[in-house]
Amino acid sequence: MAEGVHRKVIKTIIVDDEPLGRDCVRLALEMDPEIEVVAECADGESALRAIADHRPDLIFLDVQMPNLNGFDVVDRVGAEHMPPVVFVSAFDAHAVKAFQVHALDYLLKPFDDERFAAALSHAKAQLGLKALEDMRERLQGMMSEIDDEPNGEVELEMSPSIATRFVVRRNDKLTLLKAEEVDWFEGASNYVNIHVKNQEYRLRVSIRSLMERLDPALFVRIHKSTIVNVDRIREVQPWFSGDYVVILHDGRQLRVSRTFAPSLLRPIQ
Repeated sequence: MAEGVHRKVIKTIIVDDEPLGRDCVRLALEMDPEIEVVAECADGESALRAIADHRPDLIFLDVQMPNLNGFDVVDRVGAEHMPPVVFVSAFDAHAVKAFQVHALDYLLKPFDDERFAAALSHAKAQLGLKALEDMRERLQGMMSEIDDEPNGEVELEMSPSIATRFVVRRNDKLTLLKAEEVDWFEGASNYVNIHVKNQEYRLRVSIRSLMERLDPALFVRIHKSTIVNVDRIREVQPWFSGDYVVILHDGRQLRVSRTFAPSLLRPIQ
């Protein structure tokens, strides 16, 4: 570089709960002399602190994180205050439809060098004042759409049609689960736990939204927090006050509330 010529340094933060995800982004960024990684964060809370401390020019932000996800981070910071964001997702193209509508960039894991370079180039283009204002307007629009979803959640794991498989993460690995393999789903706050034999996986999605994407011939909701695969049901026994108990083939017992009992009993009467 010629003497007296100073290249602008782009202060960048990487946010991903998976160490491998952070490593991949950092290694790709090391190839760009304009980038300075000022912080790496493993969760949303530390991301908020890093954003306040470093006032970065650019953020690579994982969407799916426990407790405080990527959308939550944007919501807490405020779309009007966010620097350019490259969202990162481990799920298929349907997962990023909200980003595409508002022309926000994203990376699908695993990404190649060419796709990363394109996303980084796009992010750099947003660093200009007018482009930054436009980006923040689009970001606000995206967050408004998310807020319109039930419980402020967006379904990221499933296609717009009936879900036939799920992409889940466990121990830094992606696993494909066929819907028919699932024994039952258990709602837990803003997540749903997927029970498959003796294994348990977690998705960030509301149980109501999940039920809308499941095959009604295969799955039935039996409680406000429970969906069961009807092929796994061995018997249904009366319980108290109009409730029932479902007994699965593996012996597990699940409560059926009287509110949802008709949807279970009607097909088998």
